[in-house]
Amino acid sequence: MGGSAAKRRIVYQIYPKSFYDSDQDGIGDLKGITAKLDYLKALGVNTLWLNPIYASPQIDNGYDVSDYYQLDPTFGTGDDFAELVKQVHAKGMELILDLVLNHTSDQHPWFKEALKDKQSKYRDYYIWQEAPAGKLPNNWGSFFGGSVWQADPTTKNNYYFHLFAKEMPDLNWKNPAVREEMYQVAKFWLAQGIDGFRLDAFIHIAKADLAQNVLADSDSPQIAEMFYANLPAVKTYLAEFIGRLRQEKPDIFILGEAASADIDLAVTYTTPEKKACDTVVTFRYFTDDESYLDQELPRIGQLLPLDLKAFRTNMLEWQKRLEGVSYPTLYWSNHDLPRIVTRFAPKKAPEKAAKMLATLMYLQRGIPCIYYGEELGMRSAFLPDLASFEDEQIIDFATKAQAKGKTPEEILKMASQAHKMAARTPLRWDDSDFGGFSSVLPWKWGQETSASIKAQIADEKSVLSFYQQVLALKQTDLFIDGRFILENTEPELYVYRRILAGKEALVLCNLSEHPQTVALSAPGKVCLSSNAKVHEKSVTLKEYGCLVLMREGI
Repeated sequence: MGGSAAKRRIVYQIYPKSFYDSDQDGIGDLKGITAKLDYLKALGVNTLWLNPIYASPQIDNGYDVSDYYQLDPTFGTGDDFAELVKQVHAKGMELILDLVLNHTSDQHPWFKEALKDKQSKYRDYYIWQEAPAGKLPNNWGSFFGGSVWQADPTTKNNYYFHLFAKEMPDLNWKNPAVREEMYQVAKFWLAQGIDGFRLDAFIHIAKADLAQNVLADSDSPQIAEMFYANLPAVKTYLAEFIGRLRQEKPDIFILGEAASADIDLAVTYTTPEKKACDTVVTFRYFTDDESYLDQELPRIGQLLPLDLKAFRTNMLEWQKRLEGVSYPTLYWSNHDLPRIVTRFAPKKAPEKAAKMLATLMYLQRGIPCIYYGEELGMRSAFLPDLASFEDEQIIDFATKAQAKGKTPEEILKMASQAHKMAARTPLRWDDSDFGGFSSVLPWKWGQETSASIKAQIADEKSVLSFYQQVLALKQTDLFIDGRFILENTEPELYVYRRILAGKEALVLCNLSEHPQTVALSAPGKVCLSSNAKVHEKSVTLKEYGCLVLMREGI
């Protein structure tokens, strides 16, 4: 299904810790995924993406890899993985793994050797810089807070570079040996039968001149993406890496995480002749409505609504600029974002909103990427305490919010709505204790009110049932290959057409809580509907209503 067939993929992102616990230790595992493949097949997805399952100290939930060739024992054994691959393929689906390219754990043997011996070849596997006593090499800031520099405990005035947590030192991709090592890792997992990779944070594998400071008025570390994101060398490294993988497996599927990439970079990162990704995920779709931001509080604890006008403009640009190049990734949520129903409709009609959002996003031109539980209308959970967020930046948010008079409960609610960790809680399979995910307290648990899988399977009007209908439509040629035309409407409406071989689908979505009426130029056959009513020459979309009309012979 790789190469030109990538456009037919419907990806389902599994956060393994939270999918299903087969051995009742509170943590999801590989056997748990294997046990639920029939559910995924019935949903209508065909490609499963697993967040990292490699050996890890779990400082960053598996993105800190201590051994790329070993599974973390909490997820199971090599035999468990082999059985998962076998069963995924037997059901006509494919499996891709998250591959962490930018950094390792500080517990990785390479880094341990680099610390032990400054003359070791592994020293140059990482990024080091000296600085005068009492100073850092530069003022660049880490995405996880503080500086990107951490003192080498074995060498005076020497520092290693970490773009994320200090326990996650960045690899030096300038070193050909590092590039060879990462190719060998990928080759190993392809030999285990997997079908591709999601390339984590690949846009950061090249860094600029380490002597350059960010010009800023403040002495505090500064986020400096111009120096460590989307640099020209990224394209060089990517082409070499993917080119070699496509020689190994011509139909490999590559999903790249290009969080801050603009549309021009997305074209570069997905142009086939450039030995590139099949598709990339960008955070550029979603523009926050800054008018709701409290400037006196850290942004990390504040849930901001979408700027709907900007969203329409962003989506139109990505839809049209990638025509003839590649297929954009279509997604609402992932493990780094609050869940979309919480962000979009935390109070009123969440199930209706979930159905509308699925219709809006996944019937556009592109490759759906559905975050586990999204098909249930799952919301971000209300986490019980600040420690549950596992983030020092939330502690800072809470301190400042408390100083402004917020109560502990208000602070927890704000953080739970805005923070990524509240979007990583276990899937609810039934209505028993802990949602049928496990018989013991899960690794992460919080209050979440969407209906369980068992309840939704029994309800033909459920969000789950609606997702099955959306994905069935998505597998038709019209919604894969059809031209995309976005209509010019007011911001609270999202209306587009898909056109192919004399057929046209008109997709109408109401992004608001109040009814909207849309005039129809011609009648059509209703093939999908939620909270909508068709009149002779118009359609009424009630709160979060949506409708798909099919026309032929155009």
